[in-house]
Amino acid sequence: MRDVMAPAYRRSLVHLAWMCLFSSVPHGGAKVLERTFEEWMRYRDECLRRMASEPYPAGLFCNRTFDMYACWPDGSPGTAVNVSCPFYLPWFEKVKHGLVSRKCGVDGQWVTVNGSQPWRDYSQCEEEMESTMEEEGARRLMVSFKVLYTVGYSLSLLTLVSALLVLTVFRKLHCTRNYIHANLFASFGLRATSVMVKDALLERRWGMEVVQVADWQALLSHEAALGCRAAQVLMQYCILANHYWFLVEAVYLYKLLIGAVFSEKNYYRLYLYLGWGTPVVFVVPWMAAKYLKENAECWALNENMAYWWIIRIPILLASLVILAKLRANQKGYADYKLRLAKATLTLIPLFGIHEVVFIFATDEQTTGILRYVKVFFTLFLNSFQGFLVAVLYCFANKEVKSEMKKKWQLWKLDHPALCCTQ
Repeated sequence: MRDVMAPAYRRSLVHLAWMCLFSSVPHGGAKVLERTFEEWMRYRDECLRRMASEPYPAGLFCNRTFDMYACWPDGSPGTAVNVSCPFYLPWFEKVKHGLVSRKCGVDGQWVTVNGSQPWRDYSQCEEEMESTMEEEGARRLMVSFKVLYTVGYSLSLLTLVSALLVLTVFRKLHCTRNYIHANLFASFGLRATSVMVKDALLERRWGMEVVQVADWQALLSHEAALGCRAAQVLMQYCILANHYWFLVEAVYLYKLLIGAVFSEKNYYRLYLYLGWGTPVVFVVPWMAAKYLKENAECWALNENMAYWWIIRIPILLASLVILAKLRANQKGYADYKLRLAKATLTLIPLFGIHEVVFIFATDEQTTGILRYVKVFFTLFLNSFQGFLVAVLYCFANKEVKSEMKKKWQLWKLDHPALCCTQ
């Protein structure tokens, strides 16, 4: 007997696999798929043991078999053989009283279709049409969400790279303030890259053709998830880095507002430690907890919320410190640069406000419409956040625009023929 999946079982698993393509959008499809395959393995083993232990009947009969979908006893020629729906189906509770049937031919052979595939009536074991339509609607919504945040992250990445080039190429823009901006852009760029890489790895993994049992075993193995987990770790690190570079922005502007005298060179090194080093302190314990306690799939599910808080409490702390710095100095400022710094400092909490608002409403704790609303706003704001940061901190910056305008004027003077060509 070859370990080739029956079409009906393969369809049920492929349906779940399609849901796993959108694991960046929170859900438990991958976990359900893994559990279903484990249950199928248990069902198969029980069937093989039962077939090996029961005595064979006398005379002509259709041989007992496991057709990769259901376990069939010996059949009498010219009759229909009925067995209960297999318990590994994810929707088994809805169809546990249903039956699947096969026909035993008068020649003692199971009736087949097209000469090779076994004929089988499993209509009573299929998921209800209403549930199927609801899942299809949810799948389409997840697809639209995926398109939304893919556009957002792509636009953000393009804008962030452009902003980094501007701050790097124009030497007059080289200063501590813009170095901080550049690190903030880099953290958002890495975040966008990690999300798109994770999606590409998931699509490659769950989009592969699966026919034999060994294919599913390889698909659900820990080795197959290593790349996805690495991208997940990078993404969580970048989320923390985003917030801590916002904190660096707030600290720098606060020092500017209070007129503190300090060596920017010495402080910039501390800023680097704060922005890039602090996230490591929290991501490493989270990685250890996931590996030791929740080492499943892409580490996207949170069965034990204590592990989730390892990387979410630092976000709350960063946001609270920023708000404290904002409220610590409420006096008016006559100087343009100080007023600009005050306005920028006021903007910083807005970039991470959705993280704080939804931090107590996790994916596992929200259901129905609330969950879709939360997912939409989270994905929309997260994906387009890098674009807004690049625009506000670079392209809308008066100093940057002035420098770009000067460079453009100089380029036109150096290339008059090109500029005057109709």
